[in-house]
Amino acid sequence: MRRMTLAGRPDWRGLADRLGFLHHTPVFAPYWTDDACYRFDPVEVDALRTATTDLWDMCLAFVERACRDEEILHSLRLVPSSWDGVRASWLRRDPSLVTRFDFAHDGEGPPKLHECNGDTPGTLFEASVFQWIWFEDRLAGGQLPPGSDQFNRLHAALVEAFASTGGDGTLHATASAGNDEDRVWARYLADCARQAGRDVRFIDIEEIGIDAAGRFADDTAEPIRELVKAYRLELLLREPFGPFLLELDAPRLLEPLWKLVLSSKGALVWLWRMFPGHPNLLPCWFADDPAAPTDSCAVKPLFSIKGRNVTLLDASMPNGSVATAGPCGDEGFVVQALHRLPAFPGPAGAIHASVSTWIVAGRAEGLG
Repeated sequence: MRRMTLAGRPDWRGLADRLGFLHHTPVFAPYWTDDACYRFDPVEVDALRTATTDLWDMCLAFVERACRDEEILHSLRLVPSSWDGVRASWLRRDPSLVTRFDFAHDGEGPPKLHECNGDTPGTLFEASVFQWIWFEDRLAGGQLPPGSDQFNRLHAALVEAFASTGGDGTLHATASAGNDEDRVWARYLADCARQAGRDVRFIDIEEIGIDAAGRFADDTAEPIRELVKAYRLELLLREPFGPFLLELDAPRLLEPLWKLVLSSKGALVWLWRMFPGHPNLLPCWFADDPAAPTDSCAVKPLFSIKGRNVTLLDASMPNGSVATAGPCGDEGFVVQALHRLPAFPGPAGAIHASVSTWIVAGRAEGLG
């Protein structure tokens, strides 16, 4: 794994705007980087693909166990009223659409899992579409070695997934109107479903309601039978209408209710307990476990997103720690052994890269 630098494409922001990539240049921090990439040897890609496949199998074994063990469901801090719905969803084998694994990987040792993003895994449009277009542009422009490839069939895999798991009638896609990133993500999934031959309607989540018969309905009073959403399940279930999602005639959800088990970082603890010493896992504990370390570790809220409220503890750091702010943490924490991201030389100091791999409909389909 090597970092390559090259001149950014002159009109990449204009291209992003034309493609509906609305959040490419936020005010507060850089987001998309057009002037660098990472080059992998085929053996590295094979190692990442194998690790992703093995971890997915382990995740499914964990979900199976969790659905038979209320101690696990409680430790994950899932809303108790959701437990029966989670179990029923798993027993029906409701199809999973997409999952993202985040690794620390330097090309030397085995990839180490930092995070499992089982519900609402972001950066999907960026990895599936914009990253692939970047690759095609660079290959055509001669900036990449002839014969280069990209481990990325995310778009084709998503279309195939919607074609093979689609239900009857309209598929509703939804996100919050005020969140550009989530709206792009949901509209992209809607487009994939249309390419698979589905009838799709996008609706802002604020416009979904409950009709007189107790069914989810859109703003035209059409009942919602199937819903793909860019909104976290654990937050949806805490809304006043959350109980309706657990009824027998509730919409079919993508992601399904059983993905709640993989949305909690408590899953990292149980994966380590079930598969201790696995080369792709890091030791992990619940924060109230007396065995949890207090140094050389990462402390993470069970439902933290985007690195919020995470504390890294290590004697080598100034004052022994560094932390991020945010609203998360009331639900509890996990403590994970510290495993730093590899550092690469950049124009203003060290650059750190996290490697994300993607599962679509149960198969490893891409890398970002």
